[in-house]
Amino acid sequence: MSKKLAFFLTLPSLLLIIFLTVYPIFGVFYFSLHKYNLISGEFTFSGIEEYKELLNDYLFKVSVQNTIVFSVLATFLQTLLGLGIAVIVNQKFPGRRLILPLIVLPNMFSVVVVSSMWKLMLDPETGLVNHVLRLMGFQPLPWLTSVSLALPSIIIIDTWQWTPICFLIFYAGLQSIPREIYEAALIDGAPPLTTFRRITLPMLKSHIALVLLLRSIDTFRLFDKVYLLTGGGPANATETISLYIFKTGLIFWEIGKASAASFIMLGIIIAVSIVYVREVILR
Repeated sequence: MSKKLAFFLTLPSLLLIIFLTVYPIFGVFYFSLHKYNLISGEFTFSGIEEYKELLNDYLFKVSVQNTIVFSVLATFLQTLLGLGIAVIVNQKFPGRRLILPLIVLPNMFSVVVVSSMWKLMLDPETGLVNHVLRLMGFQPLPWLTSVSLALPSIIIIDTWQWTPICFLIFYAGLQSIPREIYEAALIDGAPPLTTFRRITLPMLKSHIALVLLLRSIDTFRLFDKVYLLTGGGPANATETISLYIFKTGLIFWEIGKASAASFIMLGIIIAVSIVYVREVILR
């Protein structure tokens, strides 16, 4: 196949990618440099004024802080649990084939279903979780209405739903490691912890990097669960960048400000991706 033919065959896909990614990015950047007046319909150039307003906006700073905290903690928990479950399930024991579908089950539900289910379970008065706490002699907790508990509750819910994806990636990686390596380590008398540290972890390096990258980007975009469970409350304790952009752009119609926040969010995600690729994957 000639290079020209290969180019023309891939051209439609390339144009589609440009239309769906590159064009919207430049469009958002263009809007971030302008101010839109909903009443008069006036669209005027404002330069970097929208970015300056964001840096002085307390709610935006809170949303960035909440997003970073959520992304770091959720990514760490999901990676750790996914790896741990994969290592356990990779061992031979009775009923392993029955356990696999149950582990993946939470990821088969939509975000709306998961959020609705957990909202009912965490209800302060009638929720299952508080009912169990009462039976155990503990006081019920305001899981989604407490400033200190709302964000950790959403982290737990997100971890419950998305840990199966991490598990599947790690399980596939473990299945690809030759059994002969473990058999040789067993003959040499290497303890299980040493085998895990010297063989399993190095062999799963690329899989760990992939999970960290995918989950970091996905958790940083958190919107749906917060919107459905808390709406950013209480007292902005669960306000995220995506929710801030939604409210600013589609509720208050500050298009320029919302576009500037979107572009900043994009910059942070690209920076994190570059760090992962350079420091983890390419090393």
